[in-house]
Amino acid sequence: MMAHASRATGGRASPESVLVAFAGGAIGIIFGYDLGSVAGALPSIVREFGLSELEAGWVNGVIVSSQIPGALAAGKLNDTLGRRWTMIAIAASYAVVALLQAISPNVVMLDVVRLVLGATIGVSMVSAPLFVAEISPARLRGRFVALYQVATVGGIFITYLVNYFLSFGDHWRIMLGLAAIPAIIVLGCLMVLPESPRWLILNGHLDEAKRVLTRTDPEADLELQIAEIEREACIETGRGLADMVRPAYRRATVFVVCLGVFAQITGINAITYYSPIIFTELGFRAPGQSLALPSIVQFCAVLATIASLSIVDRLGRRITLLSGLAFMAAGALVLSLVFGLGGGSRGAGSWTGFAAVLVFTCAFNGGFGSVVWVYSSEAFPVRLRAIGASVMLVSALLANLVVADAFLWAASALGMAFVFAFFTAMALVALTFIALRAPETSGRSLEEIRTSWQVNG
Repeated sequence: MMAHASRATGGRASPESVLVAFAGGAIGIIFGYDLGSVAGALPSIVREFGLSELEAGWVNGVIVSSQIPGALAAGKLNDTLGRRWTMIAIAASYAVVALLQAISPNVVMLDVVRLVLGATIGVSMVSAPLFVAEISPARLRGRFVALYQVATVGGIFITYLVNYFLSFGDHWRIMLGLAAIPAIIVLGCLMVLPESPRWLILNGHLDEAKRVLTRTDPEADLELQIAEIEREACIETGRGLADMVRPAYRRATVFVVCLGVFAQITGINAITYYSPIIFTELGFRAPGQSLALPSIVQFCAVLATIASLSIVDRLGRRITLLSGLAFMAAGALVLSLVFGLGGGSRGAGSWTGFAAVLVFTCAFNGGFGSVVWVYSSEAFPVRLRAIGASVMLVSALLANLVVADAFLWAASALGMAFVFAFFTAMALVALTFIALRAPETSGRSLEEIRTSWQVNG
């Protein structure tokens, strides 16, 4: 077998690669904060602008409608502008959008601004993990990319805290505008960070790519790493969707599309979006419980996601994914049984249900939620990596729309027990799929991973 550019398992990360991971994580914090901040701001927005239920729903839903176009555009933007300049544009957009939300004089402007925010979120969900993956040393790539999920979950948790402390009064403009602060900070970091060496080589900037690799991964065999990237860049010529279904990439394409669907169809956002309703159905009806309990769950999810950083590179992607899915299936099954047996009426049944929600959420964020970004950024050659990440995200967003739109209807018409039995089944299907199809990519260079997809396809 040929030697590979980066197989080291020890050593320190360079300052530049740590800063890249920090920048990707900061984008995740902004994304998580923006997703959750409107929940606390919406009651005040409704009062100030005198909105109907339909108008209030659109303030929240407009973001979802524009995430898919943003995700579709992300691949082209990353290939045309470069990974770094796309990230700079994202950070600048987040800052401007946050400030415009805070000064919106009417709901029309607010909706337009939030439409742009949704597109920015769609682009950032592809770009941040991609940027981090292409610059990080192979031995650290898993935990650096997974840091994005830690930051996203952390951003949602921060939102809960901010919403609580600013809920005493109509401070919705401050809630929405605060997202500008981390956006400006990460914009400053990005201005001093390098471009992805793989994008540089792809676009003929070899000398600059060598300088970047020397700074970001000084322990790697520079000449061998350059040779691998150049060989891949010379062999592959396609950059479009049609190229992703060619025999050489079909296995990777099917895998990341299914990964995106399973990430949502297993039910995580049903709990995220509707946890107050779920906890109320479990019997938690005292004032404040429907807000306090999701905060506890989200805090524990942050801890679980942080814990995943220590295992995703050491134990590997497969074990992290499979163990997370197993616990998700167990949590969903317990919830189905609690609702099916009528245990959601206070007492032991209620707290058993709460524990099941906690296990499910922590298992997702510490397993599936962390690794899905790692796999999507590793599965394709450099020319298709950005568009491949876009395809994964679009599949996840479409599945998310189905779950978000159907959950309340299914819970009402078929019952909570049926809904969580369905999520249990989906988690088991995902577990089987991952066990059969997911390769182990920990510690391997991106070019070596790409070859393994073809050899094993």
